[in-house]
Amino acid sequence: MTMMTRIIGHTNKLIFMKKLFILIILWFPLVSTAKISFVQQPIVKQAIHYQTILVLGDSLSAGYNIPLEKGWVNLLRQELRKENPQIQVINASVSGDTTGQGLSRLKPLLDKHRPDLLILELGGNDGLRGIAPPLIKRNLGTMIDMAKKSSAEVLLLGMQIPPNYGKRYAQAFHQNYLQLAEDKKTLLVPFFLADVGGHDELMQKDGIHPNEQAQPILMQNVLPRLTRKETIQTEVTQNQKSQN
Repeated sequence: MTMMTRIIGHTNKLIFMKKLFILIILWFPLVSTAKISFVQQPIVKQAIHYQTILVLGDSLSAGYNIPLEKGWVNLLRQELRKENPQIQVINASVSGDTTGQGLSRLKPLLDKHRPDLLILELGGNDGLRGIAPPLIKRNLGTMIDMAKKSSAEVLLLGMQIPPNYGKRYAQAFHQNYLQLAEDKKTLLVPFFLADVGGHDELMQKDGIHPNEQAQPILMQNVLPRLTRKETIQTEVTQNQKSQN
């Protein structure tokens, strides 16, 4: 190797290190302003082992203003039946339901259907009405306890809301889902409307409800939590700037 080759190699190395240092400097403030939490997920059955799945939700799961067969719950049913033709997916969602109303309806549903898994999608209407986050958390927690007492696993679908009631309220609202999943060892989708919320082309004219084109995305947000075999760890990273 000639002296010139060594000099060129050394120079290129210095340029690379300089670029890397600049990149780290630019990236670090973004990381330092993010809120990071880890939710340890329990071991998940393969969907083939589930016999009955109960979905308890509001208009997001009830198929508001779209054909019921096009909703994400029915799409999930179709997908799961490719591996388990006998699986039952029961949609007990009611448009407008709050966590309090869901709580009042849950026990008869558990007694009637005896599900292996409860998919819990509630809280959005509570948030829109400004219901206190501790009450929302208590209702969701009680429903999780009821499901587990009946030997059902729980998949909690997390929600976020705009800061209409202030940033502190919005943060406390979303943290309910993360804390409950960690404390009660449930499965979790940190944000059910990921890749849908904020995309006008995927929302109905009211700006609140996903349209028909959004339903496959919602289904795909849920499906991975039902098909993984091993223990997984979900890293939930929220940039605080996005909650301003």
